[in-house]
Amino acid sequence: MATTTQTVRDIATENPGAVRVFEKYGIEYCCGGQVPLAEACAAKGVNIDEVIAALQAAAAPSARGDKDWAKEPLASLSTYIVNTHHAYVTREVPRLNGLAIKVVSRHGDTREELPAIQSKMEELGEELIAHQGKEEVVLFPYITKLERYAAGDGAKPRNGFGSIANPIAMMTKDHDFAGNLMAEIRKLSQDYTPPASACPTFRAFYAGLEEFEQDLHRHIGLENNILFPRAVALEASTA
Repeated sequence: MATTTQTVRDIATENPGAVRVFEKYGIEYCCGGQVPLAEACAAKGVNIDEVIAALQAAAAPSARGDKDWAKEPLASLSTYIVNTHHAYVTREVPRLNGLAIKVVSRHGDTREELPAIQSKMEELGEELIAHQGKEEVVLFPYITKLERYAAGDGAKPRNGFGSIANPIAMMTKDHDFAGNLMAEIRKLSQDYTPPASACPTFRAFYAGLEEFEQDLHRHIGLENNILFPRAVALEASTA
């Protein structure tokens, strides 16, 4: 059961269904999730009893549609991240950039926030694609091999980065950078609120950005809160 003193991050880690509750109330649970639930609710001006009730409902067996990734093999979690979240980023970045071009071309002269959003989205996309490549080529395969070694399957894998904490620190820094860019986009777009006169393309662009942010939070949450801490603990257990 969630308590007011638990951090948002810990609640999201223990209860996968909590993620959707936090998204509903606009509560940050990945990069900025290291605060007690009571503090997070106060910052958003939401009723904490209402949030706790929603978290309890999300934790009920009938509501638990997500896997408990804290208990699944790291190889399975890595594969899930690549096939679900990395694939989403790879697919959505060019789509959103294309929408941005159209919206800026038509409305950029009268809405100065749009060129800024376009620029930040391009930067975010480039950052995430490069980041994912490093994870898929170096970090995730190493974690999978280390897990196999811990289970008695094969030799201990070698690497060129020393402790796994080193690349994880770099990936976490990338996450912070991406999260900050996304927060800037949200602010510029006034919480993804298009003007009343916005055309369908404008509305689709903002809706896509909001969906992209939600997926990014889930993506980063799985890595920062579950995959990375478990990988560090796994390495320590095989030292």
